[in-house]
Amino acid sequence: MALHHEKADHASPPPDYQVPPEHPSAARYLATRISTLKPPMAKAPNPLRLLALPNRQQWLFFLVGCQSDTLKLKIATDPGAQVAFLAWSWDAFDFFTVSLTVEELAKEFDRSKTDITWGITLVLMLRSVGSIIFGIASDRYGRKWPFVVNNILFIVLELATGFCQTYEQFLAVRALFGIAMGGLYGNAAATALEDCPEAARGLLSGMLQQGYAFGYLLATVFARALVDTTSHGWRPLFWFGACPPILLIAFRLCLPETQAYIERDKIRHENGNISKTFLSEGSVALKKHWLILIYMVLLMAGFNFMSHGSQDLYPTMLSNEYNFSQNGVTVTQVVANLGAMTGGTTIGYLSQVFGRRFSIIVVSIIGGALLYPYTFVSSKAVIASAFFEQFCVQGAWGVIPIHLLELSPGGFRTFVVGTSYQLGNLISSASSTIEARIGERFPLPPKGETKRYRYGLVICIFMGCVYAYVILLTLLGPEYRGRSMSADLDEDLAEATGHERRGHDSHFRERSSGSGEFDAEKGAMDMRENA
Repeated sequence: MALHHEKADHASPPPDYQVPPEHPSAARYLATRISTLKPPMAKAPNPLRLLALPNRQQWLFFLVGCQSDTLKLKIATDPGAQVAFLAWSWDAFDFFTVSLTVEELAKEFDRSKTDITWGITLVLMLRSVGSIIFGIASDRYGRKWPFVVNNILFIVLELATGFCQTYEQFLAVRALFGIAMGGLYGNAAATALEDCPEAARGLLSGMLQQGYAFGYLLATVFARALVDTTSHGWRPLFWFGACPPILLIAFRLCLPETQAYIERDKIRHENGNISKTFLSEGSVALKKHWLILIYMVLLMAGFNFMSHGSQDLYPTMLSNEYNFSQNGVTVTQVVANLGAMTGGTTIGYLSQVFGRRFSIIVVSIIGGALLYPYTFVSSKAVIASAFFEQFCVQGAWGVIPIHLLELSPGGFRTFVVGTSYQLGNLISSASSTIEARIGERFPLPPKGETKRYRYGLVICIFMGCVYAYVILLTLLGPEYRGRSMSADLDEDLAEATGHERRGHDSHFRERSSGSGEFDAEKGAMDMRENA
């Protein structure tokens, strides 16, 4: 039996929430970029108390059944974040199954390693197709059933990969897998965060994003356990990868839609023609927010360059330039991912105190300062640099799920978040190739027959440029920290349905800086009446 829906507390924005002006001039907007960067210095609550804020349904949405009897928290009372976290983690697991078995696949299909990496490239190229298809479906028909279909495809395609007999079959299956993989991120972010209590958004955003690093660690462990340990070689890893999504589907079927989607769907039904209203919302969103949609894609391109540029060629640098053993590379990578998980959660939490843009910029500056030890230390001491560099890279990423969700038009959150992320991924998919090609221009004395290159220098320069780009774009961009996810407060939906917006807009007053300030006392009174 499905759990009864417990109403989420997402109607009231924080007292310091700033609503952007309707039509600021370019000059006025640019003049406020520094002043609006000032940290709001919101009270920093105990993170354990923040974990107690979501109810049972919201926590199940986030992690699928996670409870903590030891801490005596209320997290046993909230469903949605758990589904999203585990689904996103397993999405990463399925992606890395190929990158961790390149040598075995090359031997199986009698192809070069470069040929096998096309299986990875196709996934990256087609993820944006999946984000468009599943994003629109999730915003129109709800988060639940597109999620189920998405995971059914994971099951089928992971099994199919394990049964491939030819290289052509392998490429075809991985291309389809790319479409399926691209559909999950936006759905996971919306499911986990749109009903989340406002005070806990930053922390849960950081935790959600690090599901990707967690998935990589799981893939590394199970690859060691399952690859070449049976007569089936690499295939058991893919067969095993098809199993957990069955449990995710079963759990998601027991959960309702998010409260934010239910409210929006109710208003669409009240308007009569649901599809017409949905299309009208899309028209309004495109007309009013086209510029911010472009900005989000450019921002995600920078962030994906930041993660791929710092990670993809790094193991090659360690082994080729600094002569690390395979075990040494593995240990360094595991420690780096532990730093990533710690950083994403920490900075996500701090963004609730210091603001989204400020947190991204500061941690990017620190990450830039750490590039020299990260790429030029040739001893095992580089492990410490790897931990803190990935702390910074994924620390900035920890802010992204909730930052994108707050920037997105309400009626198309899944589509916009997923598609901007995946298009950014597509733009940055050549990161490792760019670094490798440039690295060939800086040769080192060969080791036997093995050619060696100064990959560390290239990664350092490349990442310095990427950090500068991310800092500049974040500085120039907007921030809607604390934005309500409620359909009742959505101007786009009100315009699309022809209804006056119910809520608190009348209690925002323009400041000289060009942003809005919320009159908390009057606004809270109205919103309590509306609720």
